[in-house]
Order: sequence, then structure tokens, then C-alpha cells
Amino acid sequence: MSPQTQAMQRDDTQNPAMLWVQDGAALWERAPNPSAKACAGCHAAATTSMRGVALRYPAFDAQLKRPVNLAQRINLCRERHQAAPPFAAESQELLALESFVALPSRGLPIAPPNDAKLQAARERGAAQYRQRIGQLDLSCAQCHDERAGLKLGGSVIPQGHANGYPLYRLEWQGLGSLQRRLRNCMTGVRAEAFPYGSQALVELELYLAWRDRGMKAEAPAVRP
Repeated sequence: MSPQTQAMQRDDTQNPAMLWVQDGAALWERAPNPSAKACAGCHAAATTSMRGVALRYPAFDAQLKRPVNLAQRINLCRERHQAAPPFAAESQELLALESFVALPSRGLPIAPPNDAKLQAARERGAAQYRQRIGQLDLSCAQCHDERAGLKLGGSVIPQGHANGYPLYRLEWQGLGSLQRRLRNCMTGVRAEAFPYGSQALVELELYLAWRDRGMKAEAPAVRP
């Protein structure tokens, strides 16, 4: 990442992702319907109540008996506690709330839960990370572990850390989730991308969080 992009990320007055954070702050205070509480009605000030929360996702959901990521947790809260429909995957509203919830954890170390109920899913995610896919017959590990720093298609291959999502990507000219980036990688190697919200994507996210454990959270970050 260039010094200019790093400077943009560090300065909240220049970081474009802060526009989504502002929208998320408004959604936090707004009840989705007259009979429901706003997020703030249950959780009060996000600066304190949400500090450290994003670092623990994906996490195991007892009712669903499977891991869910932060965006899915937000939608489950809407359905279970606000009698509101879930936001669409990758919608501006969902990205705004996710970035707002993630912001108080910025600078803290990624801390995925050491939960035995997540172990099998994490192992499946690790296997996916090493699995060759697509017409290019490449795995995540081959690019981001073995070839990080080299070039593919004229672009420098990053180490593939997921500690900045949701993030503003200059290529997208907008905010996007980790699942959007994973799907882009899949189509980039000419493989069929998993659907948004699929368990396979969540399991891959789960492994990436474990891979990033101890790194400082940067969300909402900026990337090229």
C-alpha cells in the first residue's frame, strides 16, 4: 500500500469510508419501525458498547448452530429484536452499520474466539484457503502466502490480510465487505464465486480472522 493510501486511511477527514460511518451513526439512532427500539436503545453509545465486538467475528450463533459474520449478526438483531427485515447483502445500509460498529475497535488486536464449536468450520475454511480453484488452478495460499509481493496481472499481490473490512477500495470507488473481495478473487482465477452469505464464505472468513489474530484492526480501511 502506498504512503498516500496509508495517509488517506489514517486521516478521518480524508478517509472516504467515514461517509458510510456517518450513515451508520444515523441508522444506529433510528428505530426501523414505530414498535421497535433503535440499536442505541439496547446498546447505548457504540463508542463503548461496540468496542472490541467486531474483533470477535465470525462467531458461533447458538440458535442457528453455525458461525455468522458481523453483517449477519446485524441482520439477525434486526430480525430477532427489531421485527425488521434484514438488509440486503452488500447494501449501503448494511455496510454503513457494519463500518460504524467496527470503528470503535480500530487499533485493537484481532481476537477470534477460541470456541470449540467453531473448530470444524475453521478447519473447513483453512482447507478452502489451500484449495486450488478455477481455470487458473490457484489457491488463496499460493497467491497470498507464497507469492505475496510479486505481481499478478500487473498488480502487486498483497498478503491477503482481512483486518480492514469493511473498507473503501479505490478500484471500487466505494465501500465493500470482505465477502465482496473474496468473490472478486474467485472470479479473478476464473472460478464460480460462492453466493453472498454462504456458509463456505463465512468459514473462509473464520479462518482468515484466525490467520490475522493479534494484528491491529484497521476498519474501515482504505485499499488500492
